[in-house]
Formats: sequence, C-alpha cells, structure tokens
Amino acid sequence: MTTDDLLHRAERLWLDLAKAPAGVTVPAVLVSPDSGLCPPGWVGVVLLGGGALITAPDEAAAERIRTALAAGVDPLALGTELAAARVLGPAALAYLAPGDLRPVDGSGWTVTELSPDHPAVQALIARVSEEDAAECGLDEITSPAFAVLDEAGRVIAATGYRTWPGRAAHLCVLTDTAHRSGGLAGATATAATAHALAAGLLPQWRARVSASRRVAERLGFRELGTQLSIQLAEAPADTPAGV
Repeated sequence: MTTDDLLHRAERLWLDLAKAPAGVTVPAVLVSPDSGLCPPGWVGVVLLGGGALITAPDEAAAERIRTALAAGVDPLALGTELAAARVLGPAALAYLAPGDLRPVDGSGWTVTELSPDHPAVQALIARVSEEDAAECGLDEITSPAFAVLDEAGRVIAATGYRTWPGRAAHLCVLTDTAHRSGGLAGATATAATAHALAAGLLPQWRARVSASRRVAERLGFRELGTQLSIQLAEAPADTPAGV
C-alpha cells in the first residue's frame, strides 16, 4: 500500500469521525457539534497530508477559525490565536499498512493474551499515574490485552486497541514505569498490531512523547498527521452575541 493509499484511508476515517457531509474533502472547516475529533463543545483539528480538517461546535467558532486561517495562521497555532482556555496535543498520528509490520523482539519475554478486564491488566493501570493511564487509554480497549508478565504474575506491559468507526484500530500501549525502555512496548504492540491487521483493521498510533513515536516507527508505522483539541474560552457575560 502506498503512502497516498494509506493517507486516503486515514482521511476517510477522520471525515467519518467529524460527521462530515458526503462529498466533503480535506481541507475543510465544519460546524459539527457531535464531532469525534475532540471533546464535546471543543474545536477539533486534524492535519493530514498537509491539509487541515477542523470541526467547530457552532458557526460563530467556525467563522473565527476561517478568519484566522485566511490571515495565514497555522492550524496548529489556533489555540494561541483563539485565546483557548485549554489545548490537548498536538499528538502525531501514524498508520500501518498491511505487510509493513516489522515485529519487535521482546528480548526473551513471552506475550500473553488476556481479557481487557483481567485483574492483572487492571492492576497495571492502577499502578501508573493518572496522566499515564488517561494518555494510553488501555481501560477502553475492545480487543484482548497483549501482555507481558513478570515472575510474580504481574502485568508489566500491555497493549490492546479500541475499534473505531471506519474499521480503524486505535492502539493503546502501557508499560510499568519501572520497566520502560526495555523493548516491552514494542513486543506487546507487535502482537496487538498483528491482531488488528488480521481482522482487516487500519492500525492507528497516536502519540505525543518521542519515545512512543520511536516505538511506532520501529514497528513500521508512518506518521501522516497531527491531532489537536482546543477548548475555547467562554465569552464574558456582557459580550454581545456574535462578537
């Protein structure tokens, strides 16, 4: 599969998540209160192949965005331009085509398939920080958890995926803090990615930190875009409508 083919599948995925009307292509700024690009009421920004797909919760926000873009503002700088109350991201978006998976050697560790609600998987999630747990999303996977256990039976690394609309598999990777940088993320992610490919899904890897992005690259994922979510500041109570 060429990069263009992979990019087309990724664009189709995000257009579906944006609740875009039929015929809409990237770039686009859409009013989409139910957009899956961001939390409800936020502005969602996804850059793919140099084009930006942006969703706004209402027409007033969309018009502010269009004005900023027309003035030459970089889509990734919209948070600053719009005086955002909060910004999530940016995070790199990477995708893997069938046949491109490069398995990572687990250095002797055995990867075991467990149910997502297995107590040992849940214990791993509970041991890491709230930020790490929220970032990885392992508690939301719909696939099995592909895990490495230590001699005491504790899960020290696990990867699974959540099936998204558009037949995408969003990878969720978590390694115990004490066992990071040892190849465990790559070993568990290899198993989870192979499982997703066998199911005919498009594996997606979303990451902010460089270490996670390096693991994806080793596995054969190609970075094709960036995601950003922007919470707009509420207008003061005495601000006239439309300002």
